[in-house]
Amino acid sequence: MKKILTLSLLMLVLLMMSASLISCGGGETITLNVYNWGEYISDGSEDSLNVNKEFEQYYYNTYGVKLKVNYTTYASNEDMYAKLKSGATSYDVVIPSDYMIERMIAEGMLAELNFSNIPNYEYIVDEFKNQYYDPDNRYSIPYTYGMVGVIYNTTMVDDADVGSWDLLWNEKYKGKILQFNNSRDAFGTSMYRLGIDVNTKDEAQWRTATETLKEQKPLVQSYVMDEIFNKMKGESGAIAPYYAGDFLSMYDANNNLAFFYPEEGTNVFVDAMCIPIDSRQKEIAECYINFMLSHDIAVANAEYICYASPHRLVIEDPEYIAYMESMHDDAMEILYPSYEVKSTYYQNLSPETLSLLNGLWEELKIESSGGEGVYVISGVIAGVLAVWFAYMFIRKKYRDNY
Repeated sequence: MKKILTLSLLMLVLLMMSASLISCGGGETITLNVYNWGEYISDGSEDSLNVNKEFEQYYYNTYGVKLKVNYTTYASNEDMYAKLKSGATSYDVVIPSDYMIERMIAEGMLAELNFSNIPNYEYIVDEFKNQYYDPDNRYSIPYTYGMVGVIYNTTMVDDADVGSWDLLWNEKYKGKILQFNNSRDAFGTSMYRLGIDVNTKDEAQWRTATETLKEQKPLVQSYVMDEIFNKMKGESGAIAPYYAGDFLSMYDANNNLAFFYPEEGTNVFVDAMCIPIDSRQKEIAECYINFMLSHDIAVANAEYICYASPHRLVIEDPEYIAYMESMHDDAMEILYPSYEVKSTYYQNLSPETLSLLNGLWEELKIESSGGEGVYVISGVIAGVLAVWFAYMFIRKKYRDNY
């Protein structure tokens, strides 16, 4: 009887020890899938704070559960949308732009947020609440915002040529001009230049914008997204339309670069944190979003990304202001201009207009490479025919001799 009692006590102690080990991190690791733009979070490089690692540690310290942030990136809203729409992978947090959020809400792709799990939402400036893409603030929380402008190299571009979208169509800089590799922004450059509403439903106006982009294509070195960083920093490109925040990152590596907002007008955008409808870790995703809105983390991201912040504690932080001005004397004026910049939001287009846009974009891209493709294919065919005729000639000669 004593042996049985002793054995029972031993088993109980072992079970308690096992439970203790599990609670101390011996259990299964949870994965949180986060899908974001490239170069769009403080990741530990260049002495920055590794935000995802900080969240993993925070979550373990708070809940005693191991968590892994599986962080992947995309180059455009359209790439992100296509990946989610395919259903091939489930994500827990995504950060689309305004017009894409509007589209995803309309298509039932986003989950409503439980704001009781996101108390730091109170720090978002009122100006960025109740926006057109999410009027009831049910599906998204602003992460960053900004405007598109033109980046140029002062050693390669004449001052007299800057100030307008015309710079991207200036034949003087043929082969040194870069263009967006996403349809909405690329068409935006053409439409702002022409004075066309970027949210128009008029097919004729979209076709007019397409023709202007076709006129530009012989001048374009390449269509880029994240590749722009190396091209502009390394001076293989001289002119590129891109986001204001990214200019500051590039300027930090190459002081020959400068920036302006085109006089005809430009796009203003908000990128916001959302949770896809098929998220498997919704509460943890809300915890992650709340963490991103905490003061130190929001400042770390704002300093690393260099985009404008909709977070009150960030824009009031003297250290943040000093840091940005250390990167560029006019950094705060570029991000938060004191003067009015003529700007508009992209809005979700109707299915018919989206189909038209996608078709025109494909037409442009095919024609952009079509000429070279024809020459390459023709060369290959000619080469194959030459080899075939040579083979037949040798074969005939061999037969004649034997």
